[in-house]
Amino acid sequence: MNFYQKVSNAWAKNNTMVCVGLDPDPKKFPDQFKGKSDAIFKFNCAIIDATADLVCAFKPQIAHYAAVGAEDQLLHSIEYIHQNYPDIPVILDSKRGDIGSTAEKYADEAFVRFDADAVTINPYLGFDSIEPFSRHQDRGVIVLCRTSNPSSASIQNLMVGKQKLYERIANMAVSEWNENNNISLVVGATNPEELGKIRSIVGDMMLLVPGIGAQGGDTQAAINNGQDERGAGLMVNSSRAVLYASQGADFADAARQVAVQMRDEINRYRKVL
Repeated sequence: MNFYQKVSNAWAKNNTMVCVGLDPDPKKFPDQFKGKSDAIFKFNCAIIDATADLVCAFKPQIAHYAAVGAEDQLLHSIEYIHQNYPDIPVILDSKRGDIGSTAEKYADEAFVRFDADAVTINPYLGFDSIEPFSRHQDRGVIVLCRTSNPSSASIQNLMVGKQKLYERIANMAVSEWNENNNISLVVGATNPEELGKIRSIVGDMMLLVPGIGAQGGDTQAAINNGQDERGAGLMVNSSRAVLYASQGADFADAARQVAVQMRDEINRYRKVL
């Protein structure tokens, strides 16, 4: 089963477009994890168990592990998801982008070393930096397009001929890069009008949508502008708002409550066919 099929099945089975980002910050962990060598893995497992029936994907951000030398705990977290929740895909959020020979190594990192179902990448170097990822036909390749960070417009809204750069990326993704039907795009919820523009360009292509929750994206505007004609097509990510809903012993229950609320709010604005 390829990445798109796994996400589509999770949309239907769990009735959700929620994606939970696994971005651990040990300084925010409850006291029960303090001083433990496997704290990140144990914390992740608790969050995963509490939310697995509410999500269409999990998305660990690699920098949160690499910065503290915890790549082994990232690997074990992904293995835990595959073993216990095999229907839920894992997106490795690494935003890689480099020349072809190095991109091949980054693809091996994502798909061989960590066995992720999908990876985020940067398209700045062009298609020869994308193809080493997209040749893995059963894996997803999620390309940065219009991101949620405040200064993104200074680059992504530059004009390229008669198009803005993010529109050009969206057009190339759907018309030039997607030979294996495994390309998706990252489009932030903080820019709902541009999210709608990208949806009009790419049709039913899957979109990863960060920016809900701690970054302040408006859920109704994001869903109204971003969903496809089936009332699906999105993986709406939240990390901090879910992970750190509580720093007490009830952290997992609190995370679940936030994920439930997020799922229900998203579903309130979905099209019903």
